[in-house]
Amino acid sequence: MYESTVTAKGQTTLPKHVRDLLGLEAGDRIRYLVTGDTVRILRPRKAMSLCGALKREGPAISLEAMDAAVRARASRMDDP
Repeated sequence: MYESTVTAKGQTTLPKHVRDLLGLEAGDRIRYLVTGDTVRILRPRKAMSLCGALKREGPAISLEAMDAAVRARASRMDDP
């Protein structure tokens, strides 16, 4: 377990071992996931790291087809 002190300004320094485990360097951003009284510190993931995370059967869909599907669904939302 690691600890750090919170300053009067609400700042703290992540212990070096924690920074090393997360692969953080000066200027990197971190995220806080708060659940009840628990806080998890996460390193943000780049969008490209999600490439291939979702599998889909069938041929690829073009951006134009996706835009058309979004427009069609949005127009149905306007109908009472």
